[in-house]
Amino acid sequence: MASVYKEIIIDADPTAVWAIISDFTDGPVRMAPGFVTDSRLDEDEPDVRVVTFADGMVLRERLIALDDEPRRLVFSVIGGTMQPEHDNASMQVVPHGDGGSRFVWIHDVRPDDLAVPMGAGMDHGLSIFKQTVEFSSEHLG
Repeated sequence: MASVYKEIIIDADPTAVWAIISDFTDGPVRMAPGFVTDSRLDEDEPDVRVVTFADGMVLRERLIALDDEPRRLVFSVIGGTMQPEHDNASMQVVPHGDGGSRFVWIHDVRPDDLAVPMGAGMDHGLSIFKQTVEFSSEHLG
């Protein structure tokens, strides 16, 4: 099984970053507007969201855990355009420095060859997320 580990420092309060990540329904669009074009709960399975990307990829993701105290979200890709044999992802926001955030995103995936495209998508989403949150913090905070 391959693990994809990404970490980024965001110049924004952890509470503001967590407010986006913890929004299971709309968080993906809020995290990476333009890269993610839609995110909605599945009508038949309220613990599953359907996330649509600008390139047409669609992922079905099941909520595994949402824990406010450590600011940690866990989910699994269970279908859609990408059909992993196994997937488990965690996102966590921790305080960093003076009012900033360290955002850690880990995907464990099988088959291993999914790690490369998954990592590229995570990198792209993180760069948009950092810009979006820091811009909002500067202009709203």
